[in-house]
Amino acid sequence: MTRVMVIGNAGGGKSTMCKALSSSHALPHLAIDKIQWKPNWVEASQSEFAASHDAWLSQDRWLIDGYGSWESVQRRMNMADTIVFVDHPIWVHYWWAAKRQVKSLFLGRADGPDGCPMFPVTIRLFKMMWWLHREMRPKLLAAIEIHRGRARIIHIRSPKELAEFAANPR
Repeated sequence: MTRVMVIGNAGGGKSTMCKALSSSHALPHLAIDKIQWKPNWVEASQSEFAASHDAWLSQDRWLIDGYGSWESVQRRMNMADTIVFVDHPIWVHYWWAAKRQVKSLFLGRADGPDGCPMFPVTIRLFKMMWWLHREMRPKLLAAIEIHRGRARIIHIRSPKELAEFAANPR
């Protein structure tokens, strides 16, 4: 486990799990949102994003979580030796995201994009979550299947499985 891709809908516990995985496997961690968004939710240009993304992919060891463009998802999949798909029931993602959004109103969110307050984008976030669930999840499942046999696939389907994997990332 040296090049790890973590992907899944918002509010699934990816960031928390990645902290444990980064620590236990001494992997440098990148949250895609950190290179995709500039302050005040201004999207980085394609060239800026691609340069940062490619710099991470060129390293021998990495842990990258998040989406970005579909092209970047495919590039990560092609290079990852491990693909972790956090795929809870959609209501779990919504519940955890709602709790995180309310908490961010009072405490901010250290693992979010720099200079991007989370609470004002709550409605946009929830719409994006539904789109990811309805449109991207089937596409993602099909893409992951292509890599079965070449890469290790870890499909996390419940909070219990997430907690078990985070406690003992094997």
